[in-house]
Amino acid sequence: MHTLDDFNLKGKTVLARFDMNSPLDPKTREPLDITRIKESISTLKELAEKEAKTVILIHQGSDIEYHNYASTKPHSRIISQLLGKPVEYIDDVCGPAARDKIKALKNGQILMLENVRFMAEEMTLFETKLNLTPEEQAKTIVVRKLAPLVDLYICDAFAATHRSQPTLVGMEEVLPSAMGRLLEKEITALNQLLQNPEKPCIFILGGAKIQDAFLMIDSILKNNIADLVLATGLVAQVMLLAKGISLGKPSEGLIKKKNLEEYIEKSKDILNKFGDKVKLPIDLAYVSGGGRKEVEVDKLPVDQVLMDIGSNTVAKYEKIIKNAKTIFFNGPAGVFEKTESELGTKSILFAIAGSTAFSAIGGGDSIAAVNKYNLANHISYISTGGGALVRFLSGEELPVVKALRKSVKRFPCDK
Repeated sequence: MHTLDDFNLKGKTVLARFDMNSPLDPKTREPLDITRIKESISTLKELAEKEAKTVILIHQGSDIEYHNYASTKPHSRIISQLLGKPVEYIDDVCGPAARDKIKALKNGQILMLENVRFMAEEMTLFETKLNLTPEEQAKTIVVRKLAPLVDLYICDAFAATHRSQPTLVGMEEVLPSAMGRLLEKEITALNQLLQNPEKPCIFILGGAKIQDAFLMIDSILKNNIADLVLATGLVAQVMLLAKGISLGKPSEGLIKKKNLEEYIEKSKDILNKFGDKVKLPIDLAYVSGGGRKEVEVDKLPVDQVLMDIGSNTVAKYEKIIKNAKTIFFNGPAGVFEKTESELGTKSILFAIAGSTAFSAIGGGDSIAAVNKYNLANHISYISTGGGALVRFLSGEELPVVKALRKSVKRFPCDK
């Protein structure tokens, strides 16, 4: 794949696709954790110093996790503060206003476009339901409108490399393309990691965004990459439903509201094939009367939303973590932002930090949790990717990586 070193950047208009998707404060709509934004700065700084005209394109939230669906204006302000130079923002993706701003850019200037997920063709549902090829995605509106205005496409969105969406795999069809510095760093580090992971290797999978977890559970177990999967969060709740265990109307209603019912059937298949390799909680926790309450799984259902794994499950998982040699963590065990429901996430992360195993953590919410407990220095490798991380480690060729490699053959470097 090409890197920034392969192109003369001075005076070039560069479309730079990043993944700065961040957990947001529900009231202020401001990013709660800016790790992914910080990790993008090295590429942006280099583009500015080499006098490129930089157009930033990112997504924030999605049609599936609608609570984080928001404008990118706060991101532009944070980038400006980190870079120490102005970053202009426009509330348009590829309309006339955005295109005029791009044409007017001067050397070294940076423009942030609006959230690309506001374009229907960039929605996750568009991707998963239509399954368009990269060639077909190159014909979508966002590519046809933006590509003619730029000289070079840079992808630095490692956390989105497992996605097949127009601004991730379509641009490479029509533009010279290269990796940004973060994508280059992530792939180099993960390739080294893949060469010889020590066993036993465990994957701890949780969080509320479970689609990525279910995309790779079958693969990592079938290919013996993971010896065990420890389920937490909504991953665990959906799997418990697959075993015929009623959670209670509030929790089951939440799963239905998030359109996650299809994963119950997928869970049945996984548990049938790999039941001995998937560990499920033996107790769960909810908040009632202002305090934390725990319930054993065999005493479910409850009339409260389940928000964490229970103490007995924590103890069970801590023993497994202690004996592991390689640990991957993707997705919090519960609602760690609240004191009453942070026990599972906090305890597991401290167990990982205290382990002698090689530990890798990925995903925006996971990184936010690590930062909340000040454990970053005790984790072997922190990746900006969540789903991309686990897909990469399962041995799959990521759509964006494939697109960038294809672009090399079509568009030679200009140095």
